[in-house]
Amino acid sequence: MSSGNAGNPPAAPAVQKSQPLWHNFVSGGIAGVSEILVMYPLDVVKTRQQLKVGQGESMMTSLIHMVKHDGIKMYRGIVPPILVEAPKRAIKFASNKFYEKQILSFYGNAKPTQGQAIGAGVLAGITEAFIVVPFELVKIRLQAKENMGKYTSTLDCVAKTFRAEGFTGFFKGLESTVWRHACWNGGYFGLIHTVKSALPKPTNEKQTLLNNFVAGGLAGTFGTILNTPADVVKSRIQNQTGGVRKYNWCIPSIFTVAREEGIGALYKGFLPKVLRLGPGGGILLVVNEFVMKLLAGKN
Repeated sequence: MSSGNAGNPPAAPAVQKSQPLWHNFVSGGIAGVSEILVMYPLDVVKTRQQLKVGQGESMMTSLIHMVKHDGIKMYRGIVPPILVEAPKRAIKFASNKFYEKQILSFYGNAKPTQGQAIGAGVLAGITEAFIVVPFELVKIRLQAKENMGKYTSTLDCVAKTFRAEGFTGFFKGLESTVWRHACWNGGYFGLIHTVKSALPKPTNEKQTLLNNFVAGGLAGTFGTILNTPADVVKSRIQNQTGGVRKYNWCIPSIFTVAREEGIGALYKGFLPKVLRLGPGGGILLVVNEFVMKLLAGKN
């Protein structure tokens, strides 16, 4: 029994049209703001634990204390991350796509290898770091418990920082921020490449969302394991004002913390950080993929 297409060449598979970069900016921005609104209190607890020299409170004790005594003030410092979150997340995804495309073009392969996925992620993290540094510095200073009476608002913190340290003061901790973002993005995008390949191929939209959440959550957790030491010293570097500064560069500061407080101190704030960025990584990927499909007209 012959087919109606007998004698005709088989149809070429549909080529998936590449979406414009602005789609990545919009979807990454919406994904980032969604994640931070849900997870911000954990970020405050993480920062306060990282800044504490010596033995600190447990995550639950810190969270309960913050809710009980700070109330709505526990969202103090949320303005800088909200302002930078959209461009930061957008740049994360857009630059990762851009670098991945350049790498694939250079090597001539259709899909990235593990190493190429990591490389694109690291480059995206470095790019992202230059954007977020000033916002991170203001956020850290507003979140720090010892600064509760020092700054009345975000604008007050910006004004006082500028008067005391000048414009370059907002870029304090740039090098450690580069380390933090390079490690996280390299781990995040690198592991997503592996996890998505290992998961069963989805047959419907529900399974696609589940795969994205699992891959994003595992990748976010792995990235957090890699970058927490750099994040600890970044928080301390950025919170320093005036006088002799104990922490200056990332790697020497990591050795200082390990020597004085033990290796475990390099993972201060890890639990609230991983609880934020593990599920947060899943939220990020799910929302990003959903908005990208929405923009492409697939929903």
